[in-house]
Amino acid sequence: MYREPRPINWLLTLLLSIFLGSLGVDRFILGHVFLGILKLITLGGFGLWWLIDVILIATRYPFRNIIWTD
Repeated sequence: MYREPRPINWLLTLLLSIFLGSLGVDRFILGHVFLGILKLITLGGFGLWWLIDVILIATRYPFRNIIWTD
């Protein structure tokens, strides 16, 4: 099943990832609900997963079905 890529504001996602990423907010924005819940339960993968996601979003990693906008 093919889904049309969704435009996501890069700066807003980056800021939410920095400040609320340990609660999984960034993964919910990206449409990864299961991973967002998992990240919420583990408090950002004990900080490591949070750091990785901040780096991925800061470098505009090409997530599946996401188009970064400014």
